Amino acid sequence: MTSTKKDTSLVDFVASMGGERALRVEENLGDGYVRLRVAEAERRQAKHDIRCVEDAVIELLRNSRDAGAKHIFVSTAREGTIRTTTILDDGSGIPPEMQERVFEARVTSKLESVHTDRWGVHGRGMALYSVKENSVSARVVSSDVGKGCSIQVVTDATKLTERADQSTWPQVGEDDDGNRSCVRGPHNIVRTCCEFALEEYGTCEVYLGSPAEIVATICERIPLSVNDSELLFIDDLAELPVLERPRASADAKELMKVSQSLGLEMSERTAHRVMSGQIRPLRSVASRLLRKPDSRRSGSREVDLMRDRRGLKLSKDDSEQFSRLLERDFDFIGERYYVSLASDPKIRVGKGRITVTFDLQDAD
Repeated sequence: MTSTKKDTSLVDFVASMGGERALRVEENLGDGYVRLRVAEAERRQAKHDIRCVEDAVIELLRNSRDAGAKHIFVSTAREGTIRTTTILDDGSGIPPEMQERVFEARVTSKLESVHTDRWGVHGRGMALYSVKENSVSARVVSSDVGKGCSIQVVTDATKLTERADQSTWPQVGEDDDGNRSCVRGPHNIVRTCCEFALEEYGTCEVYLGSPAEIVATICERIPLSVNDSELLFIDDLAELPVLERPRASADAKELMKVSQSLGLEMSERTAHRVMSGQIRPLRSVASRLLRKPDSRRSGSREVDLMRDRRGLKLSKDDSEQFSRLLERDFDFIGERYYVSLASDPKIRVGKGRITVTFDLQDAD
């Protein structure tokens, strides 16, 4: 009878709360106390974990580090009250089927590798969940296993606060043990990146800037894993790792599209400026903070904006007409050897060469 009475009182309590509120409560304990459902407790914990934009940035940086990234690029820009932050890295990447689920509570790839650092425990499966709970939106823009990752987070300053001064860089000092740390300056996004870069000095490099600056830096800093001849046979740059795609872009228009596909918005005019060297690549956060020379920095490149970076640039109409001519002339081979084309001839333009590929239908 006691159990029935308790169950009845809980039913009455749930009913009095209304459907939406009832979903939050597992049990009425009386005197104003309730036991929250797991999902509601997690949501509240997530809200508590992220109290400002800077908290979200450090969680994303830690996520890239734990994925084994050697290079982390932080692009951030604000328009009105809306801030868009995109973090790109060359870490282990996220498989397509997990790219939405990583934002769910308790989902983690760190079953055996929980990481404890100056910011606490990382690996509970709550970091990305917490970020998304406090954001307008959070999504994996592009990633795959072994190809790195691009994650974009959009926040509203009226709902998730941020420091008013987002331009001042901190000053570095040393403690009694000779360890370097940020001792002055606002606790803004810049300082967050600086503190992380100092903590992980020698493990990974962090770059911070606008979308255009990040693209220019990626093009300068990240080498291609394929040579020019191999690049000619890549039909879709999405086959390459995330950080290699901007550098592999053939021209400004393609660079604009590739950048946008990675969550880095820019106009074609800005893409031209990047390719012509008008937008200088960034120094890493650590090298700027510690005033170390950057031996990899090179001068502006002279680039002919009317030419493809890989050589000759054919117009779309000329390329299509050339393909039709080649298809017609292929009949010479087809009639003698009883072969047929599976598709239109593919034309790839490179430095000092034009490569044509004829894909043949399988023989019966």
